Amino acid sequence: MDTSTTFADNLKLPIHRWYRYTAGYSGQWAEDVIRQDYERKGKPKGYKVLDPFAGSGTTMLAADQTGVASLGFESHPLVNRIDAAKLSWNTDALAFAAKGQEIADLAMSIDEPLYEYPPLVEKCYSPENLLEIDHLRKALERTKEDSPEYLLAWVAFVCILRSVSHAGTATWQYVLPSRTKAKVSDTLKAYLRQIDLMADDMIFMQNSGALKLSQVAAQDSRERYSGLDGEVNLVLTSPPYANNYDYADATRLELSVLGDIKGWGDLQSLVRSNLVRSCSQAVSKEKPHTYEFIEDPLLAPIHDEILDVCKRMEAERENHGGKKNYHTMIVLYFLDLAKVFVNLRAYCKPGSRVCFVIGDSAPYGVYVPVDDWLGRLAQAAGFGDYTFEKTRDRNIKWKNRKHRVPLKEGYLWMEG
Repeated sequence: MDTSTTFADNLKLPIHRWYRYTAGYSGQWAEDVIRQDYERKGKPKGYKVLDPFAGSGTTMLAADQTGVASLGFESHPLVNRIDAAKLSWNTDALAFAAKGQEIADLAMSIDEPLYEYPPLVEKCYSPENLLEIDHLRKALERTKEDSPEYLLAWVAFVCILRSVSHAGTATWQYVLPSRTKAKVSDTLKAYLRQIDLMADDMIFMQNSGALKLSQVAAQDSRERYSGLDGEVNLVLTSPPYANNYDYADATRLELSVLGDIKGWGDLQSLVRSNLVRSCSQAVSKEKPHTYEFIEDPLLAPIHDEILDVCKRMEAERENHGGKKNYHTMIVLYFLDLAKVFVNLRAYCKPGSRVCFVIGDSAPYGVYVPVDDWLGRLAQAAGFGDYTFEKTRDRNIKWKNRKHRVPLKEGYLWMEG
């Protein structure tokens, strides 16, 4: 089975594997795409790759391995910082390891009462591991500095928070405290192992011939980024899918341990408001204006079809207990992506290419032809022809599925 549109292959790749990202695509595939495009265009001076949904940093790391410049946009504050740490792979590995050991030593010397944590955190850790987590957090807070060594030590802490929890993690975004793991790591030991793994990966990357030419910006891709017009040769990304995946809730455990949020409501102001609206949790306030949004000129290329889908979804909603606002979500998702395409068209040079790793969806069993609609929105923004290359089928094993609509995943290619 082709797994290039999943994160699975990255679990074996240095740097990529530090933080397991539920959404993602193969770093090796991304590297191949960048190298082929760069060489096909004659290795032009000033060649630049853009990832407007940087996620786990796959595209930027692949660009570094290819030796070309890249820029990523990531508006999720936690994920943005994880990306920045991964892109600091050229830091002196020994200096980083020393910083990590310094923080671990300080943590072992702390003897204080626990911070007050949300109930989710207390349910996910044994008292012993939570105490060590608390001490590591305090050690990081007391040694905080603006250095790549510190940033890497911080991300090592974030990267172990799932492995030292006894809670189960579903294939979706949710943490399940009632499902327990057979093996759970000791926190301090896991932290030091993570430091060693990261230092080894950094040395490997530094000896591989890679060039550190990447950067990540805390940028909402729906808003115009200053100074980038006409500079991009290739856009390589995977936007959020229109399938109700909540990227805010996916990091609730980490944000809660770090003290960035106290409860569910904080996710809205801290994270969701900056993200493309691909989940029903992000659109409840906009529901009364759903049909007004459909009349936005940016949605004109798909107006009649999205209006029909929206009406069918709203009607189907009444047959379900949760009554989720999928119809509003779908409208705002495509409106957000239409804005992204307008910006991408401005950034791209003549002859550029755009590749979206994407999948279609069927909320409440109502099919949404995501690849076709996105292609037409891209054309309306000024891009040329588009084609879809399927890599795998989805939703074909019906057990425990909410609907029986076959779905697919693959690459949406758009010509500049």
